[in-house]
Amino acid sequence: MKNVRIANGQGFWGDNVDAPLELVRGGPIDYLGMDYLAEVTLSIMMRQKLKNPAAGYATDFIEFVRRALPELMAGNVRIVTNAGGLNPLACRAKIFEVARELGIAGLRVGVVEGDDLLARLPDLIARGHRLDNMDTGAPISGVLDRVTSANAYIGARPVAAALAGGAQIVLCGRVTDTALALGPLVAEFGWAADDWDRLAAGTIAGHILECGAQASGGNFTRFWEVPDLWNAGYPIAEVAADGSFVVTKHPGTGGLVSVDTVAEQLLYEMGDPKSYITPDVTADFTSIQLAADGENRVRVSGIRGRANTPFLKISASYLDGWKAAGQVTVTAPRALEKARLAAEIVWKRLERAGVSFAAEDRREEYLGVSACLPGITVPPDDPAEVVLRLAVRDRDRARIERFGKEIAPLVTAGPPGVTGFAGGRPKPQEVVAYWPALLAREEIEPRLEVTVEEV
Repeated sequence: MKNVRIANGQGFWGDNVDAPLELVRGGPIDYLGMDYLAEVTLSIMMRQKLKNPAAGYATDFIEFVRRALPELMAGNVRIVTNAGGLNPLACRAKIFEVARELGIAGLRVGVVEGDDLLARLPDLIARGHRLDNMDTGAPISGVLDRVTSANAYIGARPVAAALAGGAQIVLCGRVTDTALALGPLVAEFGWAADDWDRLAAGTIAGHILECGAQASGGNFTRFWEVPDLWNAGYPIAEVAADGSFVVTKHPGTGGLVSVDTVAEQLLYEMGDPKSYITPDVTADFTSIQLAADGENRVRVSGIRGRANTPFLKISASYLDGWKAAGQVTVTAPRALEKARLAAEIVWKRLERAGVSFAAEDRREEYLGVSACLPGITVPPDDPAEVVLRLAVRDRDRARIERFGKEIAPLVTAGPPGVTGFAGGRPKPQEVVAYWPALLAREEIEPRLEVTVEEV
């Protein structure tokens, strides 16, 4: 029975830049997924695109292409990625530029467009699509003038169409993370749009792969059991036509693929375990069967799925004021007492200057004394040092700028032992807030465009 080997070499923009190349070189794979987009990444890309119309995609991907393209072509490894971000056409142009520099001809690159809704928002609102915030219920019209990005999560079908058109690299924008694996499986096995169990299986395979090394020992609770984590092999799914698959990694790499590492990754962003909703299918995580299948091999089977929903999720972002954060290191003796005094000094000096922040708009943290897990871990009585971190947010940039001027004076006008102030005054940064919403899928899917071009 034919198996398709799908790997994932990037869990986010900023992941290990060598991991995808090592997957290509470490053994046979058919497809390499590369996931670059978190919820706020598209907003960052929009800022880049506003400054430079040729930007707006994951530039790390271009460097990977430059390093790996000859080997990708020689090994017939096909790439599926959301590195296209807000500008997949510009990303394709850059890939072709690299291919020409390397003297490579015949590369076919597919582009999936239609997920970007920013320019369509006024029309959608005018036609009665409120795009209510899924958390608050407020309509998006209230922040429309501050929206910086709005993208629909699209599914695997356009990816499969690009692959069927001969694309060796498929560039997407806000495709679902799971579609990076499900798309190739639909293309390879021809799974029907209502083959819910197999679509659910391919979705769960993608879910296990999507965070890179989290399925192969990274971020594992029992980290002490993971050998050579510095050299963790990124995960590979060997998928059969019936939807069953084995999770593994290349031989000779570090890390660990076990029932427990895979189970922990399954819990990532799961929500309702009976209803994991994607554009392609609603997967039932309670149906998943995991079993050891040899060293660093876990068999996954028994997966069930149900029909998809009439809506697609919209991921939008908008500007919501300003923020700044600064920190200093405070040394012993009585480090925590001095750090608390330093924080009090900052807040009181700001109040004297006519600038105060509500409790919910300011943050005071003492790193080293259970700042991350308050009430769970026991802080030391007299730590050798404490990192004091202060942060604020406000709609008024001038108030944030005034806050930034109060950190450095602690070095000479605060308690003794204050050091570690670096990087200059904290500067105001725009707050980018997240706006999740739903939109009827018929507003999006007919507008999706898939093109394949050859260099």
